[in-house]
Amino acid sequence: MRKLLVTMLLVYCQNLFCISAMAQADNTAPLKLATTNDLFVTDEILELTLSGNVNAVLKDRGTESKYHPLTLLYKPKDGEEISFPVDVKTRGHFRRLKSNCVYPPLLINFSKSELLKTSVFNGQDKLKLVMPCMGDEYIVREWLVYKLYNLVTLQSFKCRLVRIKLEPVDSKKVTPPFYGLLLEEEKQMAKRNQQIIVTKKIRPDQTYEDAFLKMAVFEYLIGNTDWSIEFLQNIKLIAENADALLPVPVPYDFDHAGIVNTPYAMPQEDLLLTSIKERRYRGYCVRDLKVFDSTIALFNRLKDEIYGTYTNCTLLNDRYIKSTLKYLDDFYYTINNKAAMKRAFNYPCDPSGTGNIIIKGMRKDSKN
Repeated sequence: MRKLLVTMLLVYCQNLFCISAMAQADNTAPLKLATTNDLFVTDEILELTLSGNVNAVLKDRGTESKYHPLTLLYKPKDGEEISFPVDVKTRGHFRRLKSNCVYPPLLINFSKSELLKTSVFNGQDKLKLVMPCMGDEYIVREWLVYKLYNLVTLQSFKCRLVRIKLEPVDSKKVTPPFYGLLLEEEKQMAKRNQQIIVTKKIRPDQTYEDAFLKMAVFEYLIGNTDWSIEFLQNIKLIAENADALLPVPVPYDFDHAGIVNTPYAMPQEDLLLTSIKERRYRGYCVRDLKVFDSTIALFNRLKDEIYGTYTNCTLLNDRYIKSTLKYLDDFYYTINNKAAMKRAFNYPCDPSGTGNIIIKGMRKDSKN
């Protein structure tokens, strides 16, 4: 009997080893033992409450904003309410300014409390919280853009849609809950892809070509021109090590994209565009369109999932869904029509055009 039990135990342990090895081999599988990614393994909307001197945080919008102590509270789907102390400050550039946005973006600094370890935030250090600038319907739209790029590549930021309730201790005014976005921390995103963040100054054509084309065509799909490799504007670079020759660009911050269509977004004057919904390919000059073949094939394979991201989302109104599907139709017409594709993707080769100019005002130290 004892021999049988030992044999069964050995088989059990071997099976556990196989399961662990399979999870490590498949980088798309959630790492159950690494709780730092538990926050982003589901699309279930997370209900959050920030309580304390919230107004002091929202008023502190200077370039040298300070952390303020608040309490973060949430209730797991199947469990008791959990709360723990956090430090919160405003961040960003455009969206930080009160003249631009009702709520500024926030940075949440988590404490090392024991309660944190039992929560979905276990393993988190600092997280960006995107707050609504002019209506939280645009937060939902921006969230969907992150979900689209997750379809394109694993080398992308994960995000979690949250429902936020503010409870200021110094005010009796009740603010209705609104949507926000929690964005995966950049070092965790890089680590998930077995890479690190690099900050060296490079040209677009010095990035990994396949990854750059995916990113640049995606930015064209969503109608976003608010990015720059040279100035790391809304772009993070990841690579195997600091000396890697061809880093991978990872985009973020899509509120100026045409597909999101925020009321405050305007195209840069240097691009000579009439609207943010007017697309402009911002890649470097590639004359041979065959270079795009694998990228175009990828977007064609993803077509149903991309359309389904909008048709299956119950948080969108019918009018926006209809206009977005038409916007996507225009993109798919372009990439599958030789003449239209040539006009779009050869545009950076036109010396008299604005295809890949360095946009004034994009700064190396720009942070969003």
